[in-house]
Amino acid sequence: MTIPAKLARSLLHLCLFAGAPVALAVVPAQAADPSWFDPKLAEAAKKEATLVIYSSVNEEEGLPIWKKFEEQTGVRIEYVRGSDSQLIARMAIESRAGRPAWDLTLITAAHKLPPAMLAQIDPPEAQHLFPAARDPNRRWYGFSANYNVPAYNTNLVKAADLPQSYEELARRGEWAGRVVVNQYDSEWVVALLEHYGDSKGREILRSLGATLKPAIVDGHLAVARAVGNGEYAVALTNYVNLTMNVKLSGAPTDYWAIDPVGVFYMQVSASAQAPHPNAARLGANFILSKEGQSLLTARGRVPSRADVETNPPGVLKAMLAKKVVPISLDPEQEKKADAIFKELIAGRAR
Repeated sequence: MTIPAKLARSLLHLCLFAGAPVALAVVPAQAADPSWFDPKLAEAAKKEATLVIYSSVNEEEGLPIWKKFEEQTGVRIEYVRGSDSQLIARMAIESRAGRPAWDLTLITAAHKLPPAMLAQIDPPEAQHLFPAARDPNRRWYGFSANYNVPAYNTNLVKAADLPQSYEELARRGEWAGRVVVNQYDSEWVVALLEHYGDSKGREILRSLGATLKPAIVDGHLAVARAVGNGEYAVALTNYVNLTMNVKLSGAPTDYWAIDPVGVFYMQVSASAQAPHPNAARLGANFILSKEGQSLLTARGRVPSRADVETNPPGVLKAMLAKKVVPISLDPEQEKKADAIFKELIAGRAR
């Protein structure tokens, strides 16, 4: 039995005076609060009792992470899962009705929301993020990085045979029909055009489409799984975290990084009309913290700060060794990039 320190001292004095032996349990030191835990803010958040999160991160991945926050704060989590488009539509409807129900959103498209919907916040843990993961206007912060790189099935392609540039990849005619890509990859298209210039970038994209004749699949995770189970030998491009997710499940797949590596971020934002504003600010600080980022890596997600190791190790180091092009597209830029992808990759223009 553990004895409170004050009582332990009294018993010790009594035993010393009485000459009787006594065995005292060691009183363990209380663990220090994690870096993201602001006691004053946590107290205010606990009074609000609830944190409502709208997230495109699936429940299997997201709920265990936020369970840690719940345990450490006593704030109950309400987790609403949906795609970016579904959640944005829901938030817009709530905003027009004057009845916003969410506190935090975790999606890739927070930067597309009207600025008036998003609170300007300053999570202390944001100082540790990569600069591209910090919105200059303080309305969103990147909590997980999506790096665009090719992937391959390690049973079907040898690492020594991997091309080391997109120009070389575009000459692999023997891979025609064995390559897959998502139905759109706007950020990847823009990264290539920024890196090579518009004219050469379009030429490379045209060659990739015409030579490799990639199959078009709906969903980046579906692409990762198709390569992992051997339906295709190569993914023209995909998010490295999804390749790692499939690899961690035991599938024979891996990525390889070639210039340029486009990156965009999953973003956390707080509602300007949050029902639980203190819980929202504390939750944002948690997911950006070293602890929150480390929990995110369990399924292969890539952190947005350099002091957290990836799972498996070395992924972030491999990305940063290449030419990384941060991408943040507004709706018009995305529409233009999608049209280029449709013409040159999906349409296989010659």
